[in-house]
Amino acid sequence: MKMTLRWFGSKHDTVTLGQIRQIPGCVGVITTLYDTKPGEVWSREAIRAMKEEIEAAGLELSGIESVNIHDDIKIGLPTREQYIANYIETLENLGKEGIDLVCYNFMPVFDWTRSDLAKERSDGSTVLSYDQELIDKIDPTKMFEELDANSGGFVLPGWEPDRLARVKELFEMYKEIDEEKLFQNLVYFLKAIMPTCEKYGIKMAIHMDDPAWSVFGLPRIVNNKGNIQRLLDAVPVMNNGLTLCTGSLGSSPHNDIPDMIRSFKGRIHFGHVRNVIHLAPGKFDEAAHLSSDGSLDMFEIMKAFHDIGMTGPIRPDHGRMIWGEKAMPGYGLYDRALGATYLLGLWEAIEKSAKK
Repeated sequence: MKMTLRWFGSKHDTVTLGQIRQIPGCVGVITTLYDTKPGEVWSREAIRAMKEEIEAAGLELSGIESVNIHDDIKIGLPTREQYIANYIETLENLGKEGIDLVCYNFMPVFDWTRSDLAKERSDGSTVLSYDQELIDKIDPTKMFEELDANSGGFVLPGWEPDRLARVKELFEMYKEIDEEKLFQNLVYFLKAIMPTCEKYGIKMAIHMDDPAWSVFGLPRIVNNKGNIQRLLDAVPVMNNGLTLCTGSLGSSPHNDIPDMIRSFKGRIHFGHVRNVIHLAPGKFDEAAHLSSDGSLDMFEIMKAFHDIGMTGPIRPDHGRMIWGEKAMPGYGLYDRALGATYLLGLWEAIEKSAKK
């Protein structure tokens, strides 16, 4: 297992590579070219510059999160062929620069959804929060405007402003796309890119839907054990794998995360590890990584990763905003650094116990 941290680049992130380098046990970062749009080809020169900046700070570029997928691919329009060709060219350029992990998602319209970006807790920290009752009162075409207004002026990862300016048009485009059509379009995309992935040893790691149920009537297809297994079976190539996100899966108390980790052995290429606390059906808050602070057993989750021989990157996912830090919602330095060291402490204890 390699401990990493997500980094949003020097133009967008309040956290520096130098600070990440000082987190004990953190060896790399997960990042992307944040000024590119879905469907654009990433140049090899831009990829190399990004990699060199990270390596100059004493870290490794452990993976890309994300190479976003154009809506025409998700919807299955005839124009998807050109966007798939562009995606393949980007993968080739990544492979030529020695980058072998790409996290991505296949969620329609919204990358992730929350009702509050800064819900205050009793200890004075703030967290991302989801309440279905509040979501049901929101006009989905106004969703981006509401979240952006509460983002503190920071970029919201996965919520591309240019694209979401067309949110009404996007909802219209997706109106005939149900879960089965979305699934088949995902399989089509994966089968098209797998030869390139195999050639360069690139592991495609799909991120779980967040939250793990339909929002605003949009289909969700990567949200439980059965749906995930179906996807892995449909494209039975080892390069077709998962970003196992405990927070996204953990939004539903019906998901047995340690069991899922063990069941998907060999196909989990990347881990997002965070905690959530269930408050009511369809209502949860994000929490500190510590098991007792939420509803997930982080020891059992890390033990499951250890049991399957996880060698790929893991990163602490969204953290609380603590100690007066002003940063991108969920992506401050302090709580994620605490999370990284906590998870590394669990890993050390599990490793040493296994050797006795």
